[in-house]
Amino acid sequence: MSSDLKRDLIGLLPRLRRFARSLTRSAPEADDLVQEACLRAISRADQWDPTQPLDRWVFRIMRNLWISELRKNTVRVGQGQVPADEADELRSVDTGEAALAVTEVQSHIARLPEDLSAVLLTVSVEGYSYAEAAELFEIPIGTIMSRIHRARKLLAQAMSDTGGASHGV
Repeated sequence: MSSDLKRDLIGLLPRLRRFARSLTRSAPEADDLVQEACLRAISRADQWDPTQPLDRWVFRIMRNLWISELRKNTVRVGQGQVPADEADELRSVDTGEAALAVTEVQSHIARLPEDLSAVLLTVSVEGYSYAEAAELFEIPIGTIMSRIHRARKLLAQAMSDTGGASHGV
């Protein structure tokens, strides 16, 4: 494995952790998933095409590992979940109304169905294009667009139902 791959993989760690949190909704499970994905990427470095973006390849590895984990643990329900208001990700250092708004948005995102929240965070937080997200999730771009639309609509509705609009969100 090249030192460039190691360096680039280390640089991806914050993004990998955010993506893992969007999948697992649990800090400890996210950390385990990131570690497992990095190990898999390192052990299979010969399978990576350097002409393709490393992040997409590792995100796909992570997503596939998570799907496998879900299949293995279908009996285990509800363990390892962290309420969004207790999560460290997306936490703001601001105080007052901004902090309240961030907490409220986190809480509402955590309540979205996983397929909606994962796509929303991948596009909105990670900055992936719809086409890149479609490739990552291995679904049509129209499905990505539909999920983003539904996630934003549900989020806006939830925020207006709780008065989130009054917090400047």
